[in-house]
Amino acid sequence: MRRRLRALRVGERDFTWRARIGAVPGDTGSLHRCINVRIWGDGKNSRALEADLLSKDMGVGWAPVETDGSYPGAVDIRRLIEHALTVGWEPDVRGGTFLLTEEHGLELPGFLVTDRVRDPNAADPASRVVQAQVPVGQAGAWLP
Repeated sequence: MRRRLRALRVGERDFTWRARIGAVPGDTGSLHRCINVRIWGDGKNSRALEADLLSKDMGVGWAPVETDGSYPGAVDIRRLIEHALTVGWEPDVRGGTFLLTEEHGLELPGFLVTDRVRDPNAADPASRVVQAQVPVGQAGAWLP
């Protein structure tokens, strides 16, 4: 299967990125759409930025992943790049990967950064998606 690489200009620099659609399991067995994003700022040998984006879409039925069509757009990728640059990503460095994690505190309009793909003990995606739906100032309003 061919991977599509996309280009995006941020400031004076051109970035190349790709996104792969996948799924991440919740604690109750539910599956949630997760998009793995990888971004390069100075060619394929440069230090890549990588993030796993958990869709905030609640979906329908037992498997939200089956009805979720979320996919990051250029605005989302731009915010990922800008945030990563402020927290230490150096795209000019050769080799390696800068992993954007939950600890970096980035939330996009349709996505949350998740660590669950790499760490099965990370926060439950289902709970995080439900919590993301709660209006500001009404913490716990949707929780049982």
